[in-house]
Formats: sequence, C-alpha cells, structure tokens
Amino acid sequence: MHNLNSVPLSALRTIEAIARHGTLRAAAEELGVTPGALSQRLGKAEEILGHVLFHRTSKGLHPTEICTRIAPRLSAAMAELSAVLSEVRDRQGDALTLTVAPIFASRWLIWRLRRFNDTNPHIRLSVIPTADVIDLNTSDVDIGIRVSGSGPLGAEATPLLVQRVFPVCAPEIAAQIRAPEDLFRFPVIREDERLYGWAPWLAHIGLAEQEIPAGPTFADSSLCLDAAMTGQGVFMAWETLACDALERGQVAAPIAHRADTKATYWFAVAPHAARNPAVKVFRAWLEAELACSMAFWGQS
Repeated sequence: MHNLNSVPLSALRTIEAIARHGTLRAAAEELGVTPGALSQRLGKAEEILGHVLFHRTSKGLHPTEICTRIAPRLSAAMAELSAVLSEVRDRQGDALTLTVAPIFASRWLIWRLRRFNDTNPHIRLSVIPTADVIDLNTSDVDIGIRVSGSGPLGAEATPLLVQRVFPVCAPEIAAQIRAPEDLFRFPVIREDERLYGWAPWLAHIGLAEQEIPAGPTFADSSLCLDAAMTGQGVFMAWETLACDALERGQVAAPIAHRADTKATYWFAVAPHAARNPAVKVFRAWLEAELACSMAFWGQS
C-alpha cells in the first residue's frame, strides 16, 4: 500500500468523478468545487501518475484507454471507502448530507430547518441544493428529495407527498375573481410555454382547455411566484412552492380547487445510509412538517 503515499486521495476522487459523470461541470458540482479548480486538480493528478487520463476535445473530455480500465475499480474503491465512513457515522449518528431541488430548499425547507436543528442539535445536516439528480449509489450524499412520476432509480425511496397545483395571484387581483373564468381576465405568468399544471387544473374543475392569455415569462418558478406577488398576473403554483407566501398573505388563491399533477415528492436513501439512525429522525421530522403544511392546505 506504499503507492498510496505518493498519490493524494483527492486526485483519485477527481479522476473517478470525472470518469463517472463524463463532464467537468457535473463532477465539480458533486465534489463542491468549480469546474476550473477541478480541471487544475485533474492536471496535477495526471502529472503525479505520469499518464494522460482524458483527451481534451472541443466536445469535452474523453477517457484514455488506461482511464477506461481503471475507472470501474476506482468507483468500487470509492464506494467501499464511503461505506466505511458511513459505518463510522452510523455509530456517531450525527451527520447527514441531503440533496434537494433549489426551489424546494429555498421556498419550503429552509424556513423550517431551524426547528429541526433546535430539536436535534446532535445531527449535523448539510444541504446540497441542485437541480441535478445525484447518484446516491456512488456519492457521499445520504438522502435525496426529488419530484418525479416514479421513485428515484437505484435507491430505497418512499413517497412523501403528491404534488398538486392551484392558481395564485396578488390579493388585489384575487379580489376581482369570483369564478374560474375570471382568471383569464388577467395575464398568465409562464415558467415556459408548457404552462405547467393548467391542463389538469382546468380539467379538475370541469373547464375545457382554452386559449390562455399572454403574460410575462420567467425561466424559474420561484421568480414566477415573485411576479405573482407583485401583481403581474396569475401563476399556477404547486403547494410546497406557494404555501408559505399564501399563509403570509403575499399571494391569494382566488379559486380553492387543487389539481393532482401525478408527480410525487420522494424520499430516497442511499444504500450506505440505510442504517444511519439520523435518517429515520430526519424523515420523521420531515413527514411531520409536511403534515402541518397539508393541514393548512386543507388536504386530508
């Protein structure tokens, strides 16, 4: 094992992550560094090992023959190291790493985490907000919360909540809406041209899908909600995105109907974290918080 003394573990992690993800950006996000910094790490790793491991092309990095041979063994070795660390963590019961979509983190989770920290001061929770789905089988992440029509593949997953949608707008606009048809007197705020949620919501209340009025477009649903708060129109929001703004009176729901989108929030646990008692503690807390939110939404 004397060879390990000459090669930093960070160099091996760099090679393994880039080979597995296929891009500097994805590997850098997993390792918590910038793509530029990771590129420098890769150069140093190749210098230490005395081999070129990736061909640099205009279309990205491509593994060389030797990298293709060693990459699976590096992944297996990293998985084993991760399992060893998880066993130590299991005995401490005080560390969790969670990956979650940025919007869910900023609009719902962050406002409640203080309660978790206050009641569980022995658990150190690290949150990675990312739109990318991190592979829980090969990373150091313990838990993933994601929205999909089916459970995240390759991980033990349980459903948390069915995602439902409803129209929201500024209170002054809501005061002018008496029936669903009145919604179309105002601009409709768009995240993109798919108009997410409108079709199932209209079908839920018995209205045929009709030509929806034009409105401002923002490439982020959180910005769409902000636009609704500022009176720029009506936005079809999902409950975890808008519930706190609704409770604070920043937006109103002029029509009470909620429509099921068929998408579900899933709680996925990495294999290496399955025995960590902190996972059960966090899941129980999360389910209790969601139950409180559902009570406010009027969902049984």
